[in-house]
Amino acid sequence: MSKVTVVGAGNVGATCANVLAFNEVADEVVMLDVKEGVSEGKAMDMMQTAQLLGFDTTVVGCTNDYAKTANSDVVVITSGIPRKPGMTREELIGVNAGIVKSVAGNILKYSPDAIIVVISNPMDTMTYLSLKSLGLPKNKIIGMGGALDSSRFKYFLSQALGCNANEVEGMVIGGHGDTTMIPLARFATYKGLPVSNFLSKEQIDEVVKSTMVGGATLTGLLGTSAWYAPGAAGAYVVESIIKNQKKMIPSCVALEGEYGQSDICIGVPAIIGRNGVEKIVEIELNAEEKELFEKSAAAVRKTNDVLAEMNAI
Repeated sequence: MSKVTVVGAGNVGATCANVLAFNEVADEVVMLDVKEGVSEGKAMDMMQTAQLLGFDTTVVGCTNDYAKTANSDVVVITSGIPRKPGMTREELIGVNAGIVKSVAGNILKYSPDAIIVVISNPMDTMTYLSLKSLGLPKNKIIGMGGALDSSRFKYFLSQALGCNANEVEGMVIGGHGDTTMIPLARFATYKGLPVSNFLSKEQIDEVVKSTMVGGATLTGLLGTSAWYAPGAAGAYVVESIIKNQKKMIPSCVALEGEYGQSDICIGVPAIIGRNGVEKIVEIELNAEEKELFEKSAAAVRKTNDVLAEMNAI
């Protein structure tokens, strides 16, 4: 029997739980929220689609009852306030750090062996906070930002190419921020061929730019953070863990010398399986990409320093 808990039954958390149930990733999905009735109502609503959609996963909702999350294999943390137009992910740190730390601590009381997948923003720093405050092995803490950013990259590439997004490969590394993510256009392919065979440099540059501000663009349109793609990205990471798929997924993970960085959680390609991070994949970056990665890491560290100033770690 496999069990996944999603903490936070807002837009992102509910979408994640719904995708997990529809794809029958786990036998049981538990949604936990602090607001009375929200997770229970959404769980009931999802279960009323089971016959229509043909899934067998059981979805359970609860209000702040961590006992119901006991023995979870994976816990997805979506808790915290979402972005509003004009707000950076980093501006959320003061509020969301306390929420994430409390949630993660409560979860481990009932599921000490769980793998933690972090969605809450600022995602790199919340992943680092979870790593430092929980004392778990580094392979058990994963931030999902790279999966989301890479999916957005492939979407914008497919729009420029006029093709199906499933025919495109692309990867984004670095921090999960508008100025820190690094879409690796040099490695992007369409049906196995470099996208530079089909797109001009100007077109590729526009795709990279659109990817980097992809979240902010949606926040401006929606008036709040996006939720379909972030929720699905979290479920994508969870599925690779539960089903031991060993997919190579750009993920926010703890580095100890890889890519020349240590004591930081930042997005790099990683093999994700039953044990969480099975392996960090080091790809050879050129001089420009290395410089961008170092700048991204410096920016992430600066945000992490706020945690120390707050005595959060």
